[in-house]
Amino acid sequence: MTTSNNTIVALATPQGVGAIGVIRLSGPISISITSSVFSKNLERANTHTAHFGRIMEGSRILDEVLVTVFREGKSYTGEEVVEISCHGSQYILQDVIRLLLERGAVMAKPGEFTLRAFLNGKLDLSQAEAVADLISSNSEAAHKVAMHQMRGGFSSQIKKLRADLIHFASLVELELDFSEEDVEFANRDDLKNLIWQIHLVIQTLVESFKSGNVIKNGVPVVIAGKPNAGKSTLLNALLNEERALVTEIEGTTRDTIEDEVVLGGVSFRFIDTAGIRETTDLVESLGVKKTLEKMQEAAIVCYLFDGAKIELDELALIVNGLQKDVEQSGSQLMLVANKSDLITDERKQTLTELYKPLFISAKQKFQINALESKLLELVNLGKVGEQEVVVTNNRHFQALTGANEALMRAYTGLDNSLTGDLLASDIRQSLFHLGEITGEVTTDDLLDNIFSKFCIGK
Repeated sequence: MTTSNNTIVALATPQGVGAIGVIRLSGPISISITSSVFSKNLERANTHTAHFGRIMEGSRILDEVLVTVFREGKSYTGEEVVEISCHGSQYILQDVIRLLLERGAVMAKPGEFTLRAFLNGKLDLSQAEAVADLISSNSEAAHKVAMHQMRGGFSSQIKKLRADLIHFASLVELELDFSEEDVEFANRDDLKNLIWQIHLVIQTLVESFKSGNVIKNGVPVVIAGKPNAGKSTLLNALLNEERALVTEIEGTTRDTIEDEVVLGGVSFRFIDTAGIRETTDLVESLGVKKTLEKMQEAAIVCYLFDGAKIELDELALIVNGLQKDVEQSGSQLMLVANKSDLITDERKQTLTELYKPLFISAKQKFQINALESKLLELVNLGKVGEQEVVVTNNRHFQALTGANEALMRAYTGLDNSLTGDLLASDIRQSLFHLGEITGEVTTDDLLDNIFSKFCIGK
């Protein structure tokens, strides 16, 4: 994906949101184009100055606006940028854009403003991707991580690792030029120690992806259980709305119902599922099959059971099976005894001794806060949000994994007296993968794939 020297224009804020719409221009003649339709001359306007006036088409007034000017090198994209704050009418915004297009601007492509910022050195690639994450963040944790990455916290760590590795890589490459003289510029013990230290840092980043993916996409929590255990009632209580249909008829939920809620700054994606039981009903059996599939994908399986009625032998078989399932999938199991208002104290004591479930009443909304706290506790066991730098991007995860594998080949090669050319090849491969993250290594296909996912105007 490449950009031209054209001046681009787009809405920087969605139409119909609030009383103000912002139109952004970026490119070499942004100020000149805007000045040609503005009631005041902007050609000599200083950077970061705002000017009140009218957008004019001949003698026709399109709108009274506030125009903010950013000079080349002083803007988000690094180019001349003008932002026109109009009244938020869709008609006005489209009419102003039409006029700017007639004066020489072209419509921006998705992500083209941020792409230009990257190409002009205002952002590296991981920071540019963090812009999209920041826009789409729907929780405090996602916002915090995206903001940290956009400000360069992640990329600065990658650049430091790369700089350390480049120093030794250059010495190994130099040895190849003097291969006939059998000289050694890169101390092998020092290189081995450096590779191991870099490996430890990268491994920590790789391991953070599980937490980071949860932060970015939300914690998938499957509410599972037998029919009429109260799963839909619990979902409604968690969402504080009547999202799922609740009846006394068993098997009412035939498909999964999903919705999100933010708890303690973390987004949770709750999935109400069909009751697990043997059934001859084709539609219900398909729902049960989907339930089992969702349980395999969940970060947390919340198994809800009727604490007053379930047989202890049956519960023992269920819990044993669930524990095996969560071990295989890497998820966590939370046992919840519903209808606590109907459970005797003696039975509560027995269940506590055997399984330590959380006792709630979904219908009465009793102990729902305790359930929410338990969910956050389980998430914290995965260290969500505790690390300063957290990997949330699958592309970064793949690049870090590739860099780590190449490093470990070099590390093993040093133990086996690997020749300089093969050692240099592994180090170059690791540097290549690290460079993919920050944008030192790019292709048009890569940039097109990344920035096409942005919204227009950003």
